[in-house]
This record gives sequence, C-alpha cells and structure tokens, in this order.
Amino acid sequence: MSDSALSRRDFLCAVAGCAAAAAGSCIDPTHTSFFRDHLTELGPERLKELPADLEREYTERFGRAVQVGATEALPGVEFAYALDIGRCVGCRRCVYACVEENNLSRDPEVHWIRVLEMDKEKGIDFAHADAYYDAEEVPRPGHFYLPVACQQCREPSCVKSCPVGATWQEPDGITVIDYDWCIGCRCCISACPYGARHFNWAEPEIPGEALNPKTHVLGNRPRPKGVVEKCTFCIHRTREGRYPACVEVCPVGARKFGDLHDPDGEIRYILEHKRVFVLKTERNTRPRCDYFCG
Repeated sequence: MSDSALSRRDFLCAVAGCAAAAAGSCIDPTHTSFFRDHLTELGPERLKELPADLEREYTERFGRAVQVGATEALPGVEFAYALDIGRCVGCRRCVYACVEENNLSRDPEVHWIRVLEMDKEKGIDFAHADAYYDAEEVPRPGHFYLPVACQQCREPSCVKSCPVGATWQEPDGITVIDYDWCIGCRCCISACPYGARHFNWAEPEIPGEALNPKTHVLGNRPRPKGVVEKCTFCIHRTREGRYPACVEVCPVGARKFGDLHDPDGEIRYILEHKRVFVLKTERNTRPRCDYFCG
C-alpha cells in the first residue's frame, strides 16, 4: 500500500469518527480542529506555548492561578503498579483522592477508580461483583475488595482502536489522551476490557475552590464535554518523583507503585517473591498493574 493510500485511509477513518460522534449528538466536533497538529507532532516552539495558553485559559475560568506542566517521561523508567487484595478494605479513599487530585467532574460524577466488592466464596467473579456496595463499616464479613482502574497495558487495545491517534503510550508506560484531538467516538471505551475509560457526557463541574491547580497537559488538566478520560498514574506527580494520590492515601498500604527497571524497588520485589496475577489475561493486553495477596 502506498503512503498516499495509507494517508487517505487514516483521513477517512478520522472523518467517519467525527460523523459518528456528531450523529450521536455527543460532541461538537468543532471543539477541536481536524487540521490542528497532533500534540505529539507539535514543534518545540508550540510545545512551549501550549501550557502557557492553557494556564491563561484556566486561570481566567476558575479564578485562581493554574499551573500546566508538560514534564516528559524520565529516561529508562517504566512505571508499574501492584495491589494487595489481601489488605484492601474497600474504604474507597483511593476513589475520592483520585477525584480531588485529578480534577474529575463532581456533577455528573466521574470516577477513574472502581472498587468491586466480591464474595469470598465465589472468588474473583466479575459477573456478581458489586461496585455500588453501601456499608456502614468495611470490610464486610465474607467479602473482599478488588479496585480496578486503567491497567496501563503494554498492548493497549484502546490505542489500537482510536481512529485519529488521540491516545498513545508514552515511553514510561503511561497511556495518555490528547483531549484536544479526541473526537469522542468512544471506540476506545468499547475496546477496553477493564471499563477504565470514561466519557464526559456533560460539561464537567469542578468547583473553583476544589480545583487542583497543579496539572499536566496530558493528565489532570480540566477536560471539556465530549472527550474520553482515564487514569494516568497521576502523571503530574509521578514524573516528578512522587507517588500517585491513591497510593499515598491508602490507609492500609495495599497499593504499591514504582519503576520496573529498579532492581531494588518494591515492584520488582513483589514480582519476584509474591504470587501475582493480572486481570483478563485472555485479552493479551499485558497490563502493568499486578494483583497479589500478602
């Protein structure tokens, strides 16, 4: 196939996605121009200008100083996550820490992390898992808890399904979304086997006083209506040597995070000394999120 044919096919895929999104009244396709350069293809000068433009926009919109970073992946680093389901008590503090840290919409509510309550007798059984359990105290007798978010796959089906290249995997393993390039077709949502992608059906509501002003252009900056979003391992924190918010807030230390290439790191220790498993291995997405017990 010639380069021109490939370009024409890619163009038609993008136009089809725009048409599908518009037909479903999901978005106004003009919120981003088709002819705007893809974020990863912008020249050095524009990469310097974009955060500053966004800072001015958000500062005016929310009435407080907002910082938009563009920190790149650290050389030689590959982030990974591990979660001890034997320790997780289902308190959902991780869910709400994520909401506050990543500027998720409060109305309508958007949660990047879901905590599933499961019956110990059934084991890991997604068909009977309860994501909406209401308990005065946790953990509830006879149950255990399985938090699920983006698995940061090595073979992400969401990336393969996007018709316009609005989502891709960074060198440090974090799969990101260009909110200005996303056309809201929701192909990635259909492709993700973990239910980890979320669509903004309405204009996200973030109270100005609750806004986290420390943001990243590919992470927790405020998103518009009509785009998809997901966990980014708190890219604005982890690329500066900090833990994700969910790791810091966990009261029982069930969440572990680190660099797969660090031979002395906690993640490597868990992989080498614990019995670990990943979700939905039959999909061959090769997640960077591992689960273990004890």
